[in-house]
Amino acid sequence: MAKKSLKRLLEESNKCIVAPCVYDCASMRAVEMVGFEAAMLSGGEVSIAMNGVIDYGFSNLTDIEWICSRITQTSPVPLAADIEDGFGGPLAVYRSTKRMIMAGATALQLEDSGDMEESTRLLPREKYLEKVRAALAAMEGTDCILIARTNADPETEMDEGCERMRLAHELGAQMTTVVKIGTLAHAQYVASKVPGWKMFPDVRDIDGKPAVTVDDIYPLGFNFMTMHYLLKAAMDGMLEHGLKNAAQQGCHYTCQKVDATGVMGMSATPLFDPQSYMELEGRFSGRQKEYTIVGNAVEEFPQGFFRSKIDDRL
Repeated sequence: MAKKSLKRLLEESNKCIVAPCVYDCASMRAVEMVGFEAAMLSGGEVSIAMNGVIDYGFSNLTDIEWICSRITQTSPVPLAADIEDGFGGPLAVYRSTKRMIMAGATALQLEDSGDMEESTRLLPREKYLEKVRAALAAMEGTDCILIARTNADPETEMDEGCERMRLAHELGAQMTTVVKIGTLAHAQYVASKVPGWKMFPDVRDIDGKPAVTVDDIYPLGFNFMTMHYLLKAAMDGMLEHGLKNAAQQGCHYTCQKVDATGVMGMSATPLFDPQSYMELEGRFSGRQKEYTIVGNAVEEFPQGFFRSKIDDRL
C-alpha cells in the first residue's frame, strides 16, 4: 500500500498537488521516476489498457480493484482512484469503497452519472447523496478521502453541480470536483459556491496556452489537479518504434534509440531498478548476485530520475 496517504500529503503541502492519470504499474513507475507526488487511477485508461475497450461502462470493480492493488503494492506514491458511479446503488458503493481501501487507494472519486453509457445524464440529486453517505460510512476509521464528483455541464448545469458538491462537502466529502470545468473563470465560479478542498480535473491547453496554472487555482481552494498524458505518450512511443521496426523487420531502431533515460537496448527492465531487488534478496540469503536477462547484464538505473527505496516498493 502507499506509504503516505493523499490526505496527509495535502495537509502537509502549501501548493497544488499535480497528479497524472495512470493505468498500470509501468505508468505509475514513470510518474514516480520524474518526481510527481501523487497519481490518479483513470477508469477510462484502465478500460483501454487492461481490456482493450473504450470508456463506455465496460470496466467493473474487479478490474479497478485488481490493478489498484498491483500499483499500490509496488509504488510509494499515493494513489487516488476513479470508481465511476460506485458500480451500483448505496450498498454497492459501500462494498466498492471497502474493497478499494483494502486495495490501497487513499482517495476515491465517486461520480453522479445516471448511466455509465450516457455519463452526461445526472443521477437525481438525493440518489447521489445516498451514495456519498455510503462511501463516507465505509471510509470511517481510515485515512482514505472521498472526492465527490459531478458531471454537470458548466454551461447549462453549473449551479446544480455546485449545489451537489456543496451538499456533498456538508455531508463530509473531503474534496469535490465539477469534472467538466476547464477554465479559470469556471474555477473562480466554483470556488465562490463550493467550500473546502477542490480538484481541478484533466487540465489542458486552450489555444496553445495552459487553461490554468497551479498558481492560478491554489488560492481558490484547488489543491489537487489531474492531467492525462501517460497513455497517449506510451502509444506515441510504441507507434514510433513500431513503424521503424516494422520497416526494418528487426529491433535496430529501438536498440539504437537514445531516449529520455539514456538506457540503450530493447528492455525497460533497468528502469525498474532490478539490482535493488537483488540487494534485498541478499539481506535474506547473505549472498550478492547480479540480475541478468537470459545471461545478459542489465544496465544501471538511469541518472537524473528519482530512485525510491526497494522497501517502499514491496
